[in-house]
Amino acid sequence: MRTRATVVAVSGAMALSALAVPAAQAAGSRSHHPVDTLKALHAAASGRSALSGAGSAAGAPYRLDARFGSVRINKGRAIVAGTGAKVTVPVTFKVTHGAGVDLTAEDVELDLVLYRGASFAHPDHVLIGDFRPTCSTASATVASCTGTVDISPSGELDNVDATVWKAAGYVIDWNDVDPRSDDVDWTKVGYAEGDALATVKLQRSARLTANAAPEPVKKGRTLTVTGALTRANWDTDKYAGYSAQSVKLQFRKKGSSVYSTVKTVKTGTTGGLKTTVTASVDGYYRFVFAGTSTTPAVSAVGDFVDVK
Repeated sequence: MRTRATVVAVSGAMALSALAVPAAQAAGSRSHHPVDTLKALHAAASGRSALSGAGSAAGAPYRLDARFGSVRINKGRAIVAGTGAKVTVPVTFKVTHGAGVDLTAEDVELDLVLYRGASFAHPDHVLIGDFRPTCSTASATVASCTGTVDISPSGELDNVDATVWKAAGYVIDWNDVDPRSDDVDWTKVGYAEGDALATVKLQRSARLTANAAPEPVKKGRTLTVTGALTRANWDTDKYAGYSAQSVKLQFRKKGSSVYSTVKTVKTGTTGGLKTTVTASVDGYYRFVFAGTSTTPAVSAVGDFVDVK
């Protein structure tokens, strides 16, 4: 499992600012502290407008021949996180590389992460996986990779994180350079990155309830349907009411599989719902919320009412 940490932003073209990055894939003697390594790597590249290969600044990493493509996050769906359980987000991508680049080498670091912010060079927040992606050889110069981004809501998310995130990938080839050394020869270290490779929404999980009373009820009498719409509050690690939201009350007749909308109701200041209908036939009542950009759609479980 990887250690999560925060890298202080350093000026220059290399983007991994504020990023938690694991040690090299090699075990034991090849491991190193990711934060210190990336700070030093950023400093080595400081002042460069691009990783330009030959003619680059003295002591700076060279441009590695590797490009990311075919990035897919969470199978194309939005990511929904609650307040407790870890959310494991699958990612798949391809890396096209030069014939001289060995992505399986023990001293090569490769990863795909999610970030929000203006750019990978200046992110507001970064999310990574607990383990590195694994790659298989599709051809001599193409690798197909799979991995995860693992999110622990209580320790990593705030409400402002419910927005669109971008994917960024990077490859570091240490070429037998010891990253723990006090005198790293950065000219021997290769680096490549891809920014804004794909986008994905991160949303706050929602819950919705419905209860119709009294039960049973006489035909023609008034039924009161109550419920509540709540969603994950990542600032407090609890669920809280989602106010001023339009929610549909729907009814399904006993023996039918189709719900029809009866009316639209708005949630109160604490997310509460309350409305009345006239009882006519046996069936199920439920509330349905269509969702917003920060919160997914959710439907309550239908509550059965026996009409006498």
